[in-house]
Amino acid sequence: MRINHFKRALAERRPQIGLWSTLPASYVTEIIAGAGFDWILLDAEHTPTDVPQMLAQLQAAASAVPAEGRPASSMVVRPAWNDPVLIKRYLDIGAQSLLLPFVQNADEATAAVRAMRYAPHGMRGMGGSMRASNFGRTAGYLQHAHEELCLIVQVETVEALDQLEAIAAVDGVDGVFIGPADLSASMGHPGNPGHPEVRAAIDEAIARILACGKAPGILMADETRARECLALGALFVAVSIDMLVLARGAEAVARKFVQTAAPQVASTY
Repeated sequence: MRINHFKRALAERRPQIGLWSTLPASYVTEIIAGAGFDWILLDAEHTPTDVPQMLAQLQAAASAVPAEGRPASSMVVRPAWNDPVLIKRYLDIGAQSLLLPFVQNADEATAAVRAMRYAPHGMRGMGGSMRASNFGRTAGYLQHAHEELCLIVQVETVEALDQLEAIAAVDGVDGVFIGPADLSASMGHPGNPGHPEVRAAIDEAIARILACGKAPGILMADETRARECLALGALFVAVSIDMLVLARGAEAVARKFVQTAAPQVASTY
């Protein structure tokens, strides 16, 4: 069985610093997988990525050479929805950690757990010799796969926050990710996750998740706020987005040489 270092780090309460990836290209994945981050989120919810593209990205990540003195980055895949068919397909191509969006209550979290596990403890369909089991070469995969799979559920609405303890209490949920952008919209402050009411809700959610014995996580591209979340106890924090790194970096170079550079676009993260 391949060891899931991300899952073990969360269980051991070791903070993990990550990069959010929205550029659906295996070439990009290979570049950022060797940059030295603890984990990378490969997004299929708000990108045109589909399952074959994600397979190529996971293969590229596996071939990346890590930065000197750093372990290889762990890949976390976000499917487009908390759907058992999508979950099955991403697990079969070798994803070990999934972040499932828009989980609203304990029943939906329980369904996610069941989709991650084979019968009799779940409903994951048994495929043939798929990539996840090294094409049938991994002895005991069917019996022990769940031990190295990591499930993160995403809470991103006021309704989900009301159910936070029940969601976090579901056995098989390893961590709870707070979606700042959608949460700000749900609270009546779309595009403004820095609003005092949203900040307070996020701070409280981190403490509540920790009190439940689960790992809290968030995406926060603002450095000061990201460090605040880490200080509050967030255990997996994505501190930037590959698309923003490219866009803002390109604009910065353009400003040095071009009189009229591209207009600044505010980030909602």
